[in-house]
Amino acid sequence: MYSKIFEDFLALVFPKTCCLCKRSLFDFEDQLCKICIAELPVTNYHLRPQNNELVTKIMGLTKPNLAMSFLRFSKKGGSQILLHQLKYKNKPEIGVELGRLYGNILYQNGFSNNWDQITPVPLHPIKQKIRGYNQSEQFAIGLSEALDVPVVLSLIRKQFTETQTKKSRLQRIENVAEVFDVDLMKDVNGKRLLLVDDVMTTGATLITCANVLLEKGCQLVDLAVIAAGKNQ
Repeated sequence: MYSKIFEDFLALVFPKTCCLCKRSLFDFEDQLCKICIAELPVTNYHLRPQNNELVTKIMGLTKPNLAMSFLRFSKKGGSQILLHQLKYKNKPEIGVELGRLYGNILYQNGFSNNWDQITPVPLHPIKQKIRGYNQSEQFAIGLSEALDVPVVLSLIRKQFTETQTKKSRLQRIENVAEVFDVDLMKDVNGKRLLLVDDVMTTGATLITCANVLLEKGCQLVDLAVIAAGKNQ
């Protein structure tokens, strides 16, 4: 009883607000109001997961199966605002909510039995300690809740890499070529994996991770990201 009273008091003094429009949220809303959710720049790549620009980016560099992005990235748009808050404003719950939203879309479109596990692209332990969490893992957690597929941290990051932002596509691929490996304690042989990350530009990180997983015996590796576009 006292806990509920305290929660109501906090909600009154510090009301939850939408991450985009800053309007106060109702009890049934989490991170985003219904209006902003309806206005998200959804790509609908899940309707053509083997025939979209993401598949074209990775073709010939890894074995493409399905490649999807929840949102289309645009400079100063809603997707960039959400990603900035997720990565730099200590708001991991945004990643979980975006994962739930996209997971529900995938579930409704018949993807619930496609994967044995969801694997996020890992951060280097130093970077994760500084940030406090892995934003891609938060996205994976939300997807897991909606799809009822477990999150398994099958990948490890062996090396700390500098930012990819100003590198060319070839430089990005070279920069992460020997960075990732499969955790020896995790079994990926014969598994169908959904590999997830926060953003995809050239696809260098996802290509490298997918190849590592396939080399270790995965049956297939599908890709899903929060947002994709030309200029993150």
